[in-house]
Amino acid sequence: MSVVVVTDSSACIDDAVARREGMAIAPLHVFVGGADLREGIDPIPDDFAADGPVTTAGASPDELRRIYGDALDRSGGDGVVAVHISRGLSSTWEAARRAAAELGDGIRVVDSGAAGMGVGYAALAASSTAAAGGNLDAVYDAAVSVSVRVRSFIVVDKLDHLRRGGRIGAAAALLGTALAMKPVLHLSEGRLVLAEKARTSTKALGKLVNAVASVAGEHGVALTVHHMQCPERAETLASQLAERVSQVDRVDVTPFGAVLGAHVGPGAVGVAVCPDA
Repeated sequence: MSVVVVTDSSACIDDAVARREGMAIAPLHVFVGGADLREGIDPIPDDFAADGPVTTAGASPDELRRIYGDALDRSGGDGVVAVHISRGLSSTWEAARRAAAELGDGIRVVDSGAAGMGVGYAALAASSTAAAGGNLDAVYDAAVSVSVRVRSFIVVDKLDHLRRGGRIGAAAALLGTALAMKPVLHLSEGRLVLAEKARTSTKALGKLVNAVASVAGEHGVALTVHHMQCPERAETLASQLAERVSQVDRVDVTPFGAVLGAHVGPGAVGVAVCPDA
C-alpha cells in the first residue's frame, strides 16, 4: 500500500492520468437551470453559460468525508494527502479541513493557493512521491513545495464574471473595465488580483508572456495554458511561450473546467507556471 492523493476537479487533471496515478478527484459543482451538475461526473453542455450567469459550489464536507474515507481504506492506513483549490477562491478547503478533522491524523490537507493546473502540478508531485514509496510527511511536503513555487496568470475579456462570483472586488473590476482595458490578473496569496491593464487583447497577452518569462527565468519549467472557449487564442499563446521560454520542453493546452470557466468567462486564457519542474 502507499499514500493516496486526492484533489478536486478544479485541477483539470485528465481522468486517464488520475487513474494511472491512483488519484481520487472530488467534483466541484455547477448549477445550470436549477440542476446541480458535478464537474467531471455529470455531462455539462459546452454552452452552459449561454443563457446568463451560472453559480458554482465547492465540494461539501460530506462528499469529501466519503472520498477521504475510501482513499484512506485504499491506502491501507498509510494515509491521504488532499490537494485543493485555493481557500481564497472556493469553500472546498474549509470543507476539506472539517472532513479531515473527523477522520483523524491520517488525512493531510494542502491549500494549493492556486487553481487549474496550479493545483494539478502540486497533486501530481505528491502522487509521484507516493509512488516512489514516500511516507505521509514526504508526500505532504512534496505538494507544499510545489504549491509555494507555482504561479498563475490570466487574461479575461471582462471582469464581470469574476465580480459577480465574488472572486475579485468591485473596485478592481471597475479599474479593469475602465476605458475598455483588458485586465491581466495573477494569483497572489491565493486570491486573484489585478496585475496590469492593456488597451488591447494582443497587448494584454504580450504582458502575460512577459510575466511568465520573468517567472521562468533560465530554470526548467512546466507550463499549461488554459482557455475558455477560445482554443485558437490558447494555441497562439502556447506558441509564443514556447518561443520565449527557453527551458520548457512543451506547453500543454487544456480548457478550463466548467467551474473555473463560469467565473472567468468566454475568451479567457490563463497560464499555470511550475518552476524547477
